[in-house]
Amino acid sequence: MRTPQRATLRSQWLGQQLRELRDDSGLVIKEVAEYLQRDPGTVSRFESGFYPIRRPDLLALLDLYGVSDPQRREALLQLSQDVWQKGWWDGYSTDVVGSLIDYVWLESRATHVRSYAAIVVPGLLQTPEYAETVIRINDTDATPEQIKRWHELRMTRQQILTGDAPTRFSVILDESILRRPIGSPQIMAAQLRHLTVCSSRSKIDIRVLPFRAGTPASTYGTFEIFELPAPFPEMAYTETMAGGIYVEPPESERFVRAYDGHKRMALGPTESADLISAIAEEWQ
Repeated sequence: MRTPQRATLRSQWLGQQLRELRDDSGLVIKEVAEYLQRDPGTVSRFESGFYPIRRPDLLALLDLYGVSDPQRREALLQLSQDVWQKGWWDGYSTDVVGSLIDYVWLESRATHVRSYAAIVVPGLLQTPEYAETVIRINDTDATPEQIKRWHELRMTRQQILTGDAPTRFSVILDESILRRPIGSPQIMAAQLRHLTVCSSRSKIDIRVLPFRAGTPASTYGTFEIFELPAPFPEMAYTETMAGGIYVEPPESERFVRAYDGHKRMALGPTESADLISAIAEEWQ
C-alpha cells in the first residue's frame, strides 16, 4: 500500500516563507504560476510544503519577489536543499511516525538543544540497556524487529554529541529520574555513571532539579527547545501519547521561560554530577 504523502517540517517552513514573500509582493497564485509557467495547483503545493520546490523555480521566485539580500537568498536556498536532501534518519521513515523524523532532523540542524526531563533520561544520553527498557515500556505490542529499529535510531541520534563539531546540549533532570527504577538496579547504576561521564564533556551541561528546590517553575512535564541557524525559528517540542507537538515563536517563549525557571532552581553542574554519582552508588 502506498504511504500517504506528508509535508515535512522543513518543507512546511520553506512553503510558509514563499507564501509570505508572495503576500508581501502583492501577487496572487495565478500570477506566480504564469511567471513560472506552472499550474496554479503546483504553486499552491509549493506553499503548502506538499511538493518541494526545485532550485531553478526557487531562484526565479526570489527574483520575482525582489529578494536581493545575499544572506536571505542563501538561507532560503539552503533550506530548499535540506528539503530535497536525504539524511541518514530518512532511512527510518517507514519505521517511525513522521513527527519523529522531523524531530531527528531538528536535532541534526540545531546549534543548541535545551531539554527539561521529568520522567526518564533524554534519549541523547541514554545507555543502550536503558534505552531498550524505555522502548519496551512504551511500546508493549512492538515486534522484536521494530524494537531493534527504534533502538538503532535512538543510539544513532547520539552521534550529534560527538565528533569534531558536537552540538551543544543542556539538560535539566528532575531528581526523580535518578531514583525511579527503569529496568534493573544494574541498568540504573550504569545509566547514572554514564551521565557523569557525559557531564565532563565541554558541550554538555547536565543539571539536577532536586526535590529540596520545592515547587518547580512548571508542572507540564518534559520538553525540548531547539536553537537553529537562520532562516529557522527557535522551536519547542513536547511529546504526548497522541504524538509530538512542535511550537514556534511567539508561543515557544512559554517553554523558554519554564526552562529558565527550572534552571534557576537546579543545582550547578559540579553539584549535580556529585549527586548523580552518589545516587549511582545507591543503585549498586
